[in-house]
Amino acid sequence: MNCVIDVGGGLRGIYGAGVLDTCIDEGVTFDTCYGVSAGAANCVSYLAGQRGRNHKFYTEYALRKDYMSWEHFVKTGSYLNLDYIYGTLSNSGGEYPLDFERVADCGSTFYVVATDARTGRPFYFTTADMQQDNYNVIKASSCVPVINRPYVVNGVPYFDGGLSDPVPIRHALAEGYDKIVLILTRPANDYRQPKNDIRFARILFHSWPNAARALYRRAGNYNRSLEIAKQYEKEGRVLIVAPKDIGKMKTLTRDKTSIQMMYDEGRADGMAIKAFLQAG
Repeated sequence: MNCVIDVGGGLRGIYGAGVLDTCIDEGVTFDTCYGVSAGAANCVSYLAGQRGRNHKFYTEYALRKDYMSWEHFVKTGSYLNLDYIYGTLSNSGGEYPLDFERVADCGSTFYVVATDARTGRPFYFTTADMQQDNYNVIKASSCVPVINRPYVVNGVPYFDGGLSDPVPIRHALAEGYDKIVLILTRPANDYRQPKNDIRFARILFHSWPNAARALYRRAGNYNRSLEIAKQYEKEGRVLIVAPKDIGKMKTLTRDKTSIQMMYDEGRADGMAIKAFLQAG
């Protein structure tokens, strides 16, 4: 049994899109996919077999004002229009519909990690929580706090899965997978610094205190999970696939050159996965 974990990372998530496009080209399959935030969008297109779909989203759709703008924030209280990306564009009749029928029939388990805004704890949605033209769980997993209001699914408000379980390696290990591919969007030796998390947690605390506490702990959680992954990588159970350098690329960058370079690097780095999975 094997699995892949894509931790997302805003527009840096195009690195994972490149990795998974190479997996499609190489005929690499996973028994389970874990997607966090943008990683969930990468995984669902991978499971649908729609090579290149996410590349278009990162390099074209995500740069539109319909998706990401302060004008939208003023109107709605959310900087990212998640309904546009994972609804208007992705639904039947949209510019690039998701082949959800193929996702539902692919035979792989799909976990979408989100954070319950009320408790600050992770929640692991599955394909069973999705339906044709209803991809709300991916919207919930991608809902960045402070710049977005929480996204409500079945009456429960959620934030980005990266708050509570930024690298769900422990969940995967508990499930007993023999081989785990971990896709990061920052270098493997780049440990998360808490400065920005603490600053945003202070703002979030006034409305969602438990989610703020999760955000406050995120850097430590990320770093501990990374250490666990490195330990198991030495034993041959985990393969960490990560960019060598992200330069000054930020989570919500609009630099198309940097975005394309990360995709190309992901495409190249993804070539290591097939041999890893086939190794005894």
